[in-house]
Amino acid sequence: MSNTPHGHDAVLVRAADATALSDGPGSLITLLADSDHTGGALTTNRATLSEGAAGAPAHFHTRATEFFFVLDGRLEVLVDDTVLTLEKNDFLAVPPRMPHAFAPAAGHSADALVVFTPGMGRFDYYRLLERVNKGEASVEEIKESSERFDNHYVDSPVWRRARATV
Repeated sequence: MSNTPHGHDAVLVRAADATALSDGPGSLITLLADSDHTGGALTTNRATLSEGAAGAPAHFHTRATEFFFVLDGRLEVLVDDTVLTLEKNDFLAVPPRMPHAFAPAAGHSADALVVFTPGMGRFDYYRLLERVNKGEASVEEIKESSERFDNHYVDSPVWRRARATV
């Protein structure tokens, strides 16, 4: 697509060309557009979570707002110290430094569009998660990558309690 005065090209990702990764049982991440393709404006993926999938543990980002738009199902989301249940067509924006986590609500699957702005160069992070899932990399590598990918894990007793009943 042609370059615009905005400094970057329009981005089109055809479904057949999108890369899908599995970062855990019942969890599929479809890579849509990373920051290097959007002029740093955003990073986006689709998270498809089967019933019972672990989802993402409690974490925060220092530089980006993370948006969730539920395409289908029910998504349970930790926002600071509150657990919300998002349903189809619900939207949530989580600002930088706010702890959050997400997983399908008990008894449900969830399908969500996830967007970070500004873009964060996260596709290599998702690839690392898939390698850990396959036993090709270690959890220690995830810990060591926290600054690079701006993904900082935190303990959340509220999230642990909420997920203990799932």
